[in-house]
Formats: sequence, structure tokens, C-alpha cells
Amino acid sequence: MIEPLPHSFHENSIQTLTMTSFKGTVLVAGATGKTGVWIVKSLQSHHIDYHLFVRSGAKALDLFGPEIIDKLTIGTLEHPEEIKAALCYADAVICAVGGNVTDPASPPPSAIDRDGVKRLAKIAKEHGIKHFILISSLAVTKPEHPLNKYGQVLSMKLEGENEVRRLYSEQGYSYTILRPGGLIEGTPLMHALIFDTGDKIETGVIRRSDVAEVAVISLFIPDAHNLTFELIQGKEFPQSSLIQLFMQLNS
Repeated sequence: MIEPLPHSFHENSIQTLTMTSFKGTVLVAGATGKTGVWIVKSLQSHHIDYHLFVRSGAKALDLFGPEIIDKLTIGTLEHPEEIKAALCYADAVICAVGGNVTDPASPPPSAIDRDGVKRLAKIAKEHGIKHFILISSLAVTKPEHPLNKYGQVLSMKLEGENEVRRLYSEQGYSYTILRPGGLIEGTPLMHALIFDTGDKIETGVIRRSDVAEVAVISLFIPDAHNLTFELIQGKEFPQSSLIQLFMQLNS
């Protein structure tokens, strides 16, 4: 079972952030994936309520323990009614889904990274969900990138992004789209992070835990709203706050 981060883990960063409060419930789509697990841990450490939309309830219980039994909706992004059931509990969405391009038996990127994300965003908007956070990928605007050989996964992610931006650019709504580099394991806030816009970062890696932390704090940092940005890790350097990175993007 995944152990949550200590509640004291983010105390210094919380004290230094300029932010609004977030009092609602966050639906995590893809919560049992490697990045999704870190998102749940970050939500727990920030004392933010959450609900999990997962394919496998057994896997979720194994990862998070029996105490989350009332926080589960079982389903996939391929079925609108299952999405609607999950969104009954949500005030915001963090979407960390991704097609498994290495498994021929899994749905292709067109079904998950494009159509599934579009479907989730559309139904979330219809349910009055005000903020949508999407974890996408570096290089989505580069169709010749080697990763795109696998089911046009980057192009599919870009189409999903475009629909989120279209739906959530309306006044009263907001989105945040993260485009991380190659995802690796490790605890969060141990490296300087490099943020940029315009898909100009060619390569780089970042810890899944840092991507999760950035996604979660995007809920309550106004500077993160209505942004699409790339992020990779820089030099090893413990962090106490990430707010300055968003301020640089908006300057």
C-alpha cells in the first residue's frame, strides 16, 4: 500500500505561497497510474478532499487501502455514464490518464488521450466543473518526434489539450495543462524545476512526484490558471515553494 506523505511535508511551501483556498473535492482520473498515485498523495498532504475514477477498484484498494472505498468510482473514459457518475462528487478535475502504447490489447491513444480526454472535459463542463487540470506531454506539437510512431500518441494528446483549452477558456472557468518531460520516480521538491511555454524544451526528465505537486497546487494558485506549459527538472536543489515559477511564466 502507498504511504501518504507526512502532513508536515509541505508546511514551509504552503506558508510561502500566495494563493487562494480550495475547499472542494478533486476528481482524479487515472489515480492508480504511477503519476496518479503521487497526485493522491499530494492531495492528502494538502488536506484536499478527493474522489478517484479508476478502471480497477481492486488495484485502488491495494494501493491506497480500504479507507478509500467510499472515494471510488469504477469506469473508463470510454463510457459517458461512468464519467457522469464519477463527476457527481467533483468540484475540479485532475486528469492523469494515458493510453498504454506498449500493450496491443489496450485502447489506442486515439481512444484515451484524444477522445477520452475530450469526453471527460465536455461532461465536466456540462456538470459545472470550474477548473480542469490535464497532464499531457512534452513535444506534443512535434509530429515527427519518435514517440509519435506509437499510435500518434503526441498528436492525440494535443487534440485532447485543444479541447480542454476550448471548453475552459470561457469566463468563469479555467484550465491548467502540464507538459512534463520524461517521467521518473523519486520524492518531490528535491530539484529546481524549469518551466517554459511554446513547446521549446527539446528534452529532459522530471519526477512524477513533482508533476503531481505542480498539478495539485495549480488548483489554488491563480497564476497557474489558463496556462499551458512545459516542465522538466534542473539541478538538485531542495525547494520550499514553486510559486515563483508560475510568476515567471506570467511575467
